[in-house]
Amino acid sequence: MIKKVDHIGIAVRSLEEALPFYTDILKLPLLGIEEVESEKLKVAFLKAGDTKLELLEPTSSESAVAKFIEHRGEGLHHVALGVDSIQDRINEMKEKGISMLNDAPKMGAGGAQIAFMHPKSTGKVLYEFCERKG
Repeated sequence: MIKKVDHIGIAVRSLEEALPFYTDILKLPLLGIEEVESEKLKVAFLKAGDTKLELLEPTSSESAVAKFIEHRGEGLHHVALGVDSIQDRINEMKEKGISMLNDAPKMGAGGAQIAFMHPKSTGKVLYEFCERKG
């Protein structure tokens, strides 16, 4: 069911301010920066071994990440689990009583199909299913 940890999402106020720590201090390669307009985010992916770190900068005070930062501050936002057949995983979670924030996959950064589980069902950890093609 779970293939790997695809990435770890980290909420930041500013990519410009946060990136030097990851690229200059930790020496992680920057894989790219993109805007996800549907989520009101700008994201940067960094390679950390076999997984990635995804820095999430809100582009609007209305984004879920902006609200997260307002309430909890910057830091760990979510853990993304790489899966095949994301809709099957969503259905399976619902059958097992796990509340989903997304009943159907939606487009995320890097061309991935994504869906989030509600943290009230997962011990207060926001988990994301992530299906990448190819």
